[in-house]
Amino acid sequence: MGENRRLAAVVALAQGMAAAHTLRESWRAAALGACRALAGGFAALSVWERERSRLRVLVNVGDRAPEEEEFPEDEAYPVHQFPEITEFLHERWASGGELNAWVETADGPAAGHPEYCHQRVAALRRRGRGCCVVAPIVLHGRAWGELYVARSAGAAVFDRADADFATVLAAVVAAGIAQTEQLEEARRLAFTDALTGLANRRAVDVRLDEAIERHRRDGVVVSLVVCDVNGLKRVNDTLGHAVGDRLLERFGSVLSLCGAMVPGALAARLGGDEFCLLAVGSSGDEVVKAADEVCRRAAELELGDGVACGVASTGDAIGPVRSARRLFRLADAAQYRAKALRADKPVVAGREGPDDPVVRLADEPSPRIPAERRRFRGRRP
Repeated sequence: MGENRRLAAVVALAQGMAAAHTLRESWRAAALGACRALAGGFAALSVWERERSRLRVLVNVGDRAPEEEEFPEDEAYPVHQFPEITEFLHERWASGGELNAWVETADGPAAGHPEYCHQRVAALRRRGRGCCVVAPIVLHGRAWGELYVARSAGAAVFDRADADFATVLAAVVAAGIAQTEQLEEARRLAFTDALTGLANRRAVDVRLDEAIERHRRDGVVVSLVVCDVNGLKRVNDTLGHAVGDRLLERFGSVLSLCGAMVPGALAARLGGDEFCLLAVGSSGDEVVKAADEVCRRAAELELGDGVACGVASTGDAIGPVRSARRLFRLADAAQYRAKALRADKPVVAGREGPDDPVVRLADEPSPRIPAERRRFRGRRP
């Protein structure tokens, strides 16, 4: 391959990874870009999981064998089967050797490396491949994993120039992964409450908008639980804000634990002492059961005075829900009623007959509950 073509291949790989929006997309772009750049038939990207002493495959692309999934759930190999991972990256590179890729063929071990285990050779033969080039990936100064590109049996065998080029590609992949991980972390922080580690209001807004759209399109049941932690101000005033923060953290753990009772539920802190649980696809009764457990466990916390909890579900008699704003108002009104009644169980919108007071309160705000007690998204109900 000429220098210009190789430069173009490097640029294409870097651009492909830069365009990725998730780590999975980034991994796939890396493997595909390297496969094309090296004229391979198959490529894989793997990560070295030190704590589990294994090499785990993240993505397989190209001509995959029947057992090779694109994004395998748990395709992993014990590191002792591939000692070059530790020997090459730690003994040779750490001692001043160059960080280079190497070639192996179905005929035997890599030239000059007779001490290596033959697992890769056996895999080449088993899957009808003639050769492979393995390029170590180093991220933040540590061995991260490897880039693996193979050619089918009968194709030209990779040479030293290919291995050198694979080394360059691995460095580009490392830079792309680092950038994607930074973006992922930034996104995570943007949608995470710093104190409790739960989702934040922004995450709820996004997920709820998507859920209501599914409800309108497919009739999927969407349920929202809104909780206020009782007694937070008293704790802050008498014991200090650090203890108040501890109360919020502990309630966040309770909400997360109880949220696990509902598959796929999102536990979030809306701000201050306000929390919520968003469930999509589960029945209203399942969500109420989880909310009841939230109330029970919150009452057992050594701090605070339990919670006021309100539930609104499109599976109940609350009328048409065409916007996230209306479901929020219903759940908020139910929580407001729970607080007014000092209820130790959740109040559920739409379950008190045709003239349900919660639905009436949400749809016709009275002076008892300000129209915008929480900053709802400004959309039509």
